[in-house]
Amino acid sequence: MLRSFDNTTKYVVGAREPQAEWANSISLGAYDPEKIPALEADIDATIYISGSGTLVRALLAEGLVDDLRLFVCPVALGRDEKLFTDGADPTKLELNAHDVYANGVVHLNYGPARP
Repeated sequence: MLRSFDNTTKYVVGAREPQAEWANSISLGAYDPEKIPALEADIDATIYISGSGTLVRALLAEGLVDDLRLFVCPVALGRDEKLFTDGADPTKLELNAHDVYANGVVHLNYGPARP
């Protein structure tokens, strides 16, 4: 079943209240790695996370990402924040799937590397 964005429950992580007035939003407050497994246990659904590089890095560092989907656009800026920062501990991932679109965008689907 397809549901529109406004009909989907959104769990918002942030130290401040979200500025956007999204329908069906629940604030989880500041980032706390213990809240994600608790949320996962409370709801019977897949959790999709769309967030800042800071949030993604924190979730990866805590081992809280089961499936990482990256959309890489063919634009090189060479500055600003990176998903994986210099000097950070390595994050081992395994490529599960990929797609290449006509506009040059590449979709990469990664999961935790198997031992």
